[in-house]
Amino acid sequence: MTGDKPLKIVIAADTYAPDVNGAAVFCFRLATAMAERGHEVHVIAARADSGPTITELRPEATVHRLKSYAVPTHETWRLCLPWEANKELRRLLAEIKPDVVHVQCHYMIGQAALQEARKLGVRTVATNHFMPENLDPFLPFPKFVKRIIARNSWRDMGKIMGKANVVTTPTPLAAHAMRERGRLEMVLPLSNGIDSSHYELAAGETVESRPYPTILFAGRLAVEKNVNELIEALNLMKHVPDAHLEVVGGGEQRAPLEKLARDQGLADRVSFLGHVDDAELRSAYLRCDVFCQPGTAELQSLVTLEALSASKPVVLANAMALPHLVDDGVNGFLFEPGNRSDLAAKLDAVLAQDAAARAAMGEAGHAKAAIHSHAKTMDTFEALYRGASAAQFLP
Repeated sequence: MTGDKPLKIVIAADTYAPDVNGAAVFCFRLATAMAERGHEVHVIAARADSGPTITELRPEATVHRLKSYAVPTHETWRLCLPWEANKELRRLLAEIKPDVVHVQCHYMIGQAALQEARKLGVRTVATNHFMPENLDPFLPFPKFVKRIIARNSWRDMGKIMGKANVVTTPTPLAAHAMRERGRLEMVLPLSNGIDSSHYELAAGETVESRPYPTILFAGRLAVEKNVNELIEALNLMKHVPDAHLEVVGGGEQRAPLEKLARDQGLADRVSFLGHVDDAELRSAYLRCDVFCQPGTAELQSLVTLEALSASKPVVLANAMALPHLVDDGVNGFLFEPGNRSDLAAKLDAVLAQDAAARAAMGEAGHAKAAIHSHAKTMDTFEALYRGASAAQFLP
């Protein structure tokens, strides 16, 4: 695949818009970017409700929703049975005749897409957005069983994704984990990318701030996001005791978190805004004083990149890929995961500063986000689709 001819691209993912999670958002942005570049894009993903496989035409892609089944331990996850997924992938790839298949995980649809694409001799790219440990809260097993499952999942990830022509993941830390635990020889760290200009104030634009210091969390309300720690830290803040928290997003933990806020006497200082559209999320970034991500299983954290793009200081858990997004004391702070007092102290450290000092931290954060150029990421994926090797983009 050389030259500038338009490509037929299949993006195979277990989750896709309107699902709200990092992988789904990335896939939507990838599909949109490739369609804007003149390529024919097809997305194959699990259907979000009951019923047979259907095809829908969306502005960014033709989306094929495969028959799926509800998971009793999770309100939104859907499972595709392997024998059904393989059959549907075989049929769809034969009809589409793609130039490249880009899978987004090694489960269900991703595994089936790699298997069927290889049979057809189609070029494959595999991107991992997921840590097997993310499954822990939804597996009704003892911890030692979960450790065995995670170990086997890492092994399967390496075995399955290792069959792709190119393997990528969003950060160097994630690439190291895949090489060490998945035993993959070559993994290209390739940022999900961010259009940092989208989150900047336009000329003449103003966004009214809240009349109180505001902390923002945005993301899926899942156990591993540790939003409970953030709520509990509010009562431990000493220098800025009137800080409020805005929580954007939904998920299985919303009701328990709302109860926690009431039990902590914080119902009037914690606002649950639920799912919001992109414009409302952008406004939330621009009006907050600091963004906090207490999650401990982030392979990159798009929401943190968005907050940095909006020139906001950040307070992040010192876990997984989050330390790569903070120069401690320059554009924000890291806190010890699980340590509510440390989290409270770091939030205090940001909010107790004057507006000029916070603005300087925000400017440093914006420069950090600009490194993760959306255009550069899409240029790289397009080159990989056309036959470039991962080695060409390694330092």
